[in-house]
Amino acid sequence: MFWRRTGPISFRTPLALLIISLGLIAAAWWWLAAPIRLARAPIDPAAKLECVSYAPFRGQQTPLVATTEIAPEQIAEDLAQLAKISNCVRTYSIENGLDRLPALAEKVGLKVIQGIWLGNNRLKNLAQINVAIGLAKEYPNVITALVVGNEVLLRGEMTASDLAANIRLVKSQVKVPVTYADVWEYWLRNREVYDAVDFVTIHILPYWEDIPIRSRNAAAHVGAIRKQVAASFPAKEILIGETGWPSAGRMREGALPSRANQARVVSEILDMAKREKFRVNLIEAYDQPWKRQLEGTVGGNWGLIEADPRDLKYPAGEPVRNFPLWKIQMGAGMGLCVLVFGVAMLTLRRKPWKPRWMSWIAVAVSATTAGILLGVAADKLCYESYGLGNSLRWGALLAAGVIAPLLGANALMSGRALPTFVELIGPRPGRTGSVLTVMLGITLLVTTLIAAETALGFVFDPRYRDFPFAALSMAVAPFWALAWLNRPLTGVRPIAESAFAGLLIIAAVYIGFNEGPKNWQSLWTCVVYAMLGITLWRARAAQTQG
Repeated sequence: MFWRRTGPISFRTPLALLIISLGLIAAAWWWLAAPIRLARAPIDPAAKLECVSYAPFRGQQTPLVATTEIAPEQIAEDLAQLAKISNCVRTYSIENGLDRLPALAEKVGLKVIQGIWLGNNRLKNLAQINVAIGLAKEYPNVITALVVGNEVLLRGEMTASDLAANIRLVKSQVKVPVTYADVWEYWLRNREVYDAVDFVTIHILPYWEDIPIRSRNAAAHVGAIRKQVAASFPAKEILIGETGWPSAGRMREGALPSRANQARVVSEILDMAKREKFRVNLIEAYDQPWKRQLEGTVGGNWGLIEADPRDLKYPAGEPVRNFPLWKIQMGAGMGLCVLVFGVAMLTLRRKPWKPRWMSWIAVAVSATTAGILLGVAADKLCYESYGLGNSLRWGALLAAGVIAPLLGANALMSGRALPTFVELIGPRPGRTGSVLTVMLGITLLVTTLIAAETALGFVFDPRYRDFPFAALSMAVAPFWALAWLNRPLTGVRPIAESAFAGLLIIAAVYIGFNEGPKNWQSLWTCVVYAMLGITLWRARAAQTQG
């Protein structure tokens, strides 16, 4: 059979495979970067948003640190930008310098839905209430409503009766409408709050539903829930106080965060709101990196504007793509592909032998995989690296994904097997003296450790974790090829590799069932976990004399 051919292979074979690989990379990126069609632009200065949630934090700024104080100049800069795309901003607190916001909003013509943050600290609650009441009296033409508490029932930090008492306290001292904001189910579960408010503010976040909603069904879901709540509370206006879609992060069943999906969901919701004449506030104005600490990557990527710099994600008149820099990403992938083939050719020139057809096909598959996924992995690295630990972990995995195809091509053309961990860190007599073998082994070790750590994370604490399918695939593909094509015929199965193999395969099965068949990010990652596990299981180590 052709895959067992051992005769000389002409230069035309790798050249043809290289051309095919480059063509596949180009085709993949043309598909990945295809623009989408929308009912209306998510951000259109000619048709301003009714209202958008606003938090001022940039970079390392976070409300989780009590001493954080945002300069009024920073808030003023944001409001000047938001005034071009929205008529109103919704806030959640008067802390961290936000008590200055109504005065600054007045200068740029923005209305404010002023939030009062409530928790389980009664003294702090009263302080917030008093400040907000004062602001409502001072800026009656700016503050259009007060939101007394945000998802405090969801968090379980206050009873419905205590919440209603706080709402009535505020209502007795202001002339603007007063409401409370929570996930729509909690309004249905705590109907006594309805009697205390002037209008009902509900949060509908299709991505975070107990049964996640796909992006293509998100707008319809928002409309159906609004009608359901309106039927339950017919005497008062319903404001959708939060709705939107994340632009980055992990999948939940069939709900995929992406730039295109965010733009589509927002566009469809706004179009529906215009047709059916209901009020909607989008979450949120700016990406908030600090939320990653609480909710992972997805928590920090609900904004319509990048965190830093403050660039619109969807400038009016420009096509909406998942990968705006796709030409650069495609070019980098093609460059890596050429480099992998170059290493293979150089290896044959220095160590001429007769590689099998499958060796060249393995090089082509590895180079194509790396070429397509390099841009995706780099994009994920930018969005998913928050904090030193995550940056080091994902940076190391991406480095392994780049190095593995290069060293794998060298090993495939040299006829060398994948090194075992014993050859790296075992007894000195059994250690390898080859620098390239050591580098390949270290790359395998790094990949295995990160794969095991992430797999255990998905087993025990999966909710906010990102699936490392792109960089992991880049690294595992050449290891898999080496395990099948250049496997030693003799030797013993190493204990360490066997343990990691069992862990990864068992975890892959569990994660696949736990995440469900709709989550292609999970299924892809599980397949790669299993491939790495089988690769490690096939490892053989030479026995050494003690």
